[in-house]
Amino acid sequence: MPATKPRPLMVRAHAKVNLDLRVFGTRADGFHELRTVFQSIELHDTLICTERPGPFVIKSRASAVPLDRSNLVWKAGAALWKALGRPGDPCDTVVTIEKVIPVEAGLGGGSADAAASLLAFARLWGGAPVTLLREVAAGIGSDIPFFLSGGTALGLGRGEEIYPLVDLPGHWVVIVQPAFGVSTAEAYTWYDEDRAAGLKEPRELQVLPVPWPSRAAQMVNDLEPPVVRRHPEITEIKMGLKDGGAVASSMSGSGSAVFGLFRTRAAAVRMLGPLAKGGARTHLTRTLTRDEYERRSRVVAKRIPARIN
Repeated sequence: MPATKPRPLMVRAHAKVNLDLRVFGTRADGFHELRTVFQSIELHDTLICTERPGPFVIKSRASAVPLDRSNLVWKAGAALWKALGRPGDPCDTVVTIEKVIPVEAGLGGGSADAAASLLAFARLWGGAPVTLLREVAAGIGSDIPFFLSGGTALGLGRGEEIYPLVDLPGHWVVIVQPAFGVSTAEAYTWYDEDRAAGLKEPRELQVLPVPWPSRAAQMVNDLEPPVVRRHPEITEIKMGLKDGGAVASSMSGSGSAVFGLFRTRAAAVRMLGPLAKGGARTHLTRTLTRDEYERRSRVVAKRIPARIN
């Protein structure tokens, strides 16, 4: 009887928005000291990991996804492979990335993919404790540890120190993706340049009008002013979302995406019409609690359709 082929593993990689992001200067190691509030959203990529003899391979139909060692999924695989005591480069694994999360948007798409791949690799390669996955994640990218747990969480240090917060009550989210992208490196470079030039604006505080006990998030983003100085369209999008009924609006992370929080799906959907008429690329999604995130981010064996002879 022929051996049964292992079924591919499938895992969702959910995006995030930042409900708050404060930058406190540059650390001795070159990173910036941060205080941020991460929030998971339903928008996601899908990763399919398959065992196959040969080198480690990344596949994707999205032209913006690098297929070489610069991809955070490759770095995640290499780091976990080494942490498990295996020699050389990772191998015998094919990762297919079905990309939906916009790139260079501040939504954490690359980091989400890396975290999701760690969960899949741990199962594919014989298991790894959560503590090891967190250690590996922190070594790859600052916000990757957040994507191992999700929900609403406080991020300190360079963003890798994660402390769960009381989940934000459910909101619908409209994400507007400008025609331009902003890399993380660009946003922080502009922040440093503006600070050196003495350019500083008062923080715009937005109180979320919901029964949420956490006072950690006031929708401040210290990276927003330097990005807006180069791309004033960000402010126009924010104001458009607020005028359309958003209870709060902000640029997410290092940009360029702008998001608005809405109390109801109907209110969010009403906002999509005017945005579409203006030619904006949009995504309608919702926030996820930590429990929802855990359920939706589980690694599952992908069903293979039976062949009909």
